[in-house]
Amino acid sequence: MTARAIMIQGTGSNVGKSMLVAGLCRAGLRRGLSVAPFKPQNMSNNAAVTEDGGEIGRAQALQALACGRAPSVHMNPVLLKPESDTGAQVVVQGRAVSRLEARDFGGARGALLAPVLDSFAVLAQTADLIIVEGAGSPAETNLRRGDIANMGFARAAGVPVVLAGDIDRGGVIAQIVGTHAVLDPQDGAMVAGFLVNKFRGEVALFDDGYSDIAARTGWRGFGVLPWFDRAHLLPAEDAVDLGRSTGDGAFHIACPMLSRIANFDDLDPLAAEPGVRLSMIPPGRPLPGDADLVILPGTKSTRGDLAFLRAQGWDVDLAGHLRRGGKVLGICGGYQMLGTRIDDPEGLEGAPGGEAGLGLLEVQTLMARDKTLTRVTARHLATDTALSGYEIHIGRTAGPDTARAFAQVGTAFDGAQSRDGQVAGTYLHGLFADDRFRAAWLAQMGSAAAPQAYGQSVEDTLDALAAHMERHLDVSALLDAARPVGPNKS
Repeated sequence: MTARAIMIQGTGSNVGKSMLVAGLCRAGLRRGLSVAPFKPQNMSNNAAVTEDGGEIGRAQALQALACGRAPSVHMNPVLLKPESDTGAQVVVQGRAVSRLEARDFGGARGALLAPVLDSFAVLAQTADLIIVEGAGSPAETNLRRGDIANMGFARAAGVPVVLAGDIDRGGVIAQIVGTHAVLDPQDGAMVAGFLVNKFRGEVALFDDGYSDIAARTGWRGFGVLPWFDRAHLLPAEDAVDLGRSTGDGAFHIACPMLSRIANFDDLDPLAAEPGVRLSMIPPGRPLPGDADLVILPGTKSTRGDLAFLRAQGWDVDLAGHLRRGGKVLGICGGYQMLGTRIDDPEGLEGAPGGEAGLGLLEVQTLMARDKTLTRVTARHLATDTALSGYEIHIGRTAGPDTARAFAQVGTAFDGAQSRDGQVAGTYLHGLFADDRFRAAWLAQMGSAAAPQAYGQSVEDTLDALAAHMERHLDVSALLDAARPVGPNKS
């Protein structure tokens, strides 16, 4: 099988590259093609677990779904998971291999190109078409040397580029023309054209601007894509998309936005429930007093985000919430915070040490070097309901409250619950995507909920996205610009 490939790069972060790639993947699938997504380098704490026990960016898992195939570690061979403002865990082909400070990453990137190209070659044996997603912007000239995420990869793999600009943030002409101006000529030669994303209003009003971009760059345009109103129904990867409340249901769930929040797409199925109101609480705001449930989400830095939580006064808010009869659920890192103590003697998530947890569950966590990465089927004990999900964490948690486990996984048990039933914790991610479990769990929590077909809703939204792109972009010409996979000979 000889695959062809095309790459979507952006004029900046959060211009909609992930959504564009997902839509093109589904469009290709609807045309009868075997399609695969690929992102050479991603930076995200929102990760998915593959069937072979590796981890990739959540966006690539969604794009795999758009392609109708299982996620693979080769779809995102380099994943950077920020643990602090200056340091990140480096995951290569699904496995954590090191921790790097930002100042050291530039020198390490060159060695990562080999596994990136290896994974790209593996995918090329399985698909007719590969849709590649860049990261950030190729206009960041200070990052060009050793680049593996944008033009460095495009040149090495011989993949043509379509540059996407975001008109919603303003200045899209300057975004695209400015990128053209700063690109090295050989990098610029990789650009097959441009498109404009997130347009609101009458598209014809931008005709002159669109023509001006084409005239100033010499690039062909593939169209202007109007705002896709259903984008919020797809799982988000970037935490910048989280600052909102969703729904107006009677059952109110609040979730504090931790500084290293991870795997927050756990909450998407809850946000889609008609009987639920989900509030994401940003720093500087108290947890709402009318919340029925507070969910402490996953985090890439449990001790760091525990300190962050306390600095916001959310620990005091949690105590008040429980006095009013509210309930608390901790997921993964949030579960670890609920215990009486967290110890990290090897400094796996920062400086070595340990400290007291929130003390809401009688459990203690010891950070361990081995990382648990597995997809699981389990049974929620309180509702006797089957569920599926995945684990992605370091650390082992034990203590008296684990005798009241959250779920049974095979012959083992997961999580814990307080004696009064108000506080529970689990290591299981993705559990709320299971429709039957979500309905049973919400009913147990006191919410009147009927099973909603969340998975089908995502599939329907991907189909609608592909149709939206087919209506407004020249998708045929864009896909025709894809080249056969192979090293660039220019």
